[in-house]
Amino acid sequence: MYATYLRLDIMAWDSDRAVIRAARRKFARPVLRDPSRRDARKRFYREMLRHHADAQRLVTQFRL
Repeated sequence: MYATYLRLDIMAWDSDRAVIRAARRKFARPVLRDPSRRDARKRFYREMLRHHADAQRLVTQFRL
């Protein structure tokens, strides 16, 4: 999933909301409207936010 995070084209200092918006654009329209896939979408968003938090930690740690 980290490769998907890298393809979101966001910077480490972007907000969590920007991450969610970029991740949402990765889904096809039928997937976004399917209520049975709601849990999978939530897992995907959480995974992207986790990778984003890791990237922010690295930037802070190494002062990039």
